Amino acid sequence: MTLLDIVDLHISVEEREIIKGIDLQVEAGEIHAIMGPNGSGKSTLTNALAGQEGYQINHGSAHLEDKDLLELSVEERARAGLFLAFQYPVELPGVSNVEFLKTAVDSLRRANGLDDISTVNFMKELRQLVKKLDLDPEILKRGVNEGFSGGERKRNEIVQLLCLKPRVALLDETDSGLDIDALQTVARGIKEFRSPRTGIVLVTHYQRLLEFVQPDYVHVMLDGRLVRSGDASLALELEAKGYAWLEN
Repeated sequence: MTLLDIVDLHISVEEREIIKGIDLQVEAGEIHAIMGPNGSGKSTLTNALAGQEGYQINHGSAHLEDKDLLELSVEERARAGLFLAFQYPVELPGVSNVEFLKTAVDSLRRANGLDDISTVNFMKELRQLVKKLDLDPEILKRGVNEGFSGGERKRNEIVQLLCLKPRVALLDETDSGLDIDALQTVARGIKEFRSPRTGIVLVTHYQRLLEFVQPDYVHVMLDGRLVRSGDASLALELEAKGYAWLEN
C-alpha cells in the first residue's frame, strides 16, 4: 500500500524555486532516507509537506493514502496521519509535556470517532515511553522542550512520535547534535515506530544514524532534485566519496 505519493513536486520560498520536481513513493513498512548537503532542499520538502507557512507549491501533487495533502490545513494533515519531527524543535513555555501530548492524542482520537483516552492509561503508556528513551520522568511536568538539551529535545520528539502513532513520519535531521548514546536511543525509538502499517522519511546528512536504522531506500538530493536512489549501500558510498561526484 502506498502511504505517501509525491509526483513532480515543485516548491518555492520567497519566489525562489527550491524543490525542482521530485517524485517519491513510500510504501507501508518502508524507511526512505534522504541525504544531501546543506541547502539542497531537504528541510524545504518536509516542512512544505507538513503545511508550514511560507512555502509555495508551484506544481505537482502529494497524497497521504487517498487524501490530497496540499488541500489540507496543518491540523488536517496531522489528523490524516502525518507527523513532522523538526530539525530544531521549538519551546512551548507554560505548556507541559503531559498537557501537550494528552491534548494531541485526544484530538486525534476524536477525529477518528473515538473517546478521549483515560488519564490513567495515557500516563501509564507515556511513562513507559519516557523510560525507553532514557529521559527523566520529570520532563513530563516541564514545558515542552523548555530548557531541554539538544539530545533531550530530539528524544522528546520520538516520544511524541510514539504517542501520536501517525501513518507517515517525516524525521528532519533527528540525529543532529546527538552523542552516540542518544543516537542509539533515538534509533531504537524509530525502529519501535516502524511497522507494516507505517512509513518513514528520514532526512540526514550522515550515514551514522543509518548504521542503527537500516533504510530500505537511500535518495540523494542536490539542488532541489533527487539525483540518485539506491539501497543502504549508497549511504556508505556517500560517506566515502561525499557528494561532489554526483554533481558532474
